[in-house]
Amino acid sequence: MFVLSKIFWLIVNPANLFTFFLVLGTILLFTRFRRAGRLIVGSAVGFFIFLALVPVGLWLITNLENRFPTNPAIPADIAGVITLGGTTNQRITVARGQPALTGGGERLTELVHLANRFPYARLIFTGGSGAITGPLLKEADSARLFFNQMGLSDRNILYEDRARNTYENAILTKKLVGDDATRQKWVLITSAAHMPRAIGVFRRAGWNVIAYPVDYLTVGSSHSEIRFRPLQGMSALNQALREWVGLIAYSIMGRTSSILPSPRR
Repeated sequence: MFVLSKIFWLIVNPANLFTFFLVLGTILLFTRFRRAGRLIVGSAVGFFIFLALVPVGLWLITNLENRFPTNPAIPADIAGVITLGGTTNQRITVARGQPALTGGGERLTELVHLANRFPYARLIFTGGSGAITGPLLKEADSARLFFNQMGLSDRNILYEDRARNTYENAILTKKLVGDDATRQKWVLITSAAHMPRAIGVFRRAGWNVIAYPVDYLTVGSSHSEIRFRPLQGMSALNQALREWVGLIAYSIMGRTSSILPSPRR
């Protein structure tokens, strides 16, 4: 299922589809199917202009990011903090010898913040590799390097290094700490747009964690995102569709508590 999901996204990724049809249409322009080529190229260019003028991706992301409150109140007696992978580039980390943070790096920095704020809380990082071929380094190894540099080497952080997706994050982390953890107060850190899917999976696993969203991509109001930025629009649409498709797929497979989780359900 993991490999199939990777192949499926490779095919339906909007940026890949745009590139494929643009190249296909251009090739057809030099054949007897030039009329079809003009139609395909025109449609691809029109789609690109549409994304430049109408920030559909940012609107979709805003709806996800606003699902859970920013900087939520955290009880003083929390048992621990969990942060999900999707934070580092393992190849660059290996090549350069220092942790290379990606767009989701706030997942790591906020764990450091909460670790200092709650010195007795247990800390968990969960993340193996989302690569099909196998990485040079697990994400947990990159995170360990980062946390050591931040002075957390003496906090005895637990590292779960086998999870390849959000579902495995929840299942394997629960196995790591035991069923008793589900009766305690735990905080979950992940990107705001990813939080609904992550919360749904943890709840489905019987673990009602406290959502602590980070790594925001929008300011929170849809009307303020109207700008002429086609590349940003394409990137936002990619990320938005990944999350929405993930929510629908997990709902169909019975891996989430609801199709669009919220603080109340």
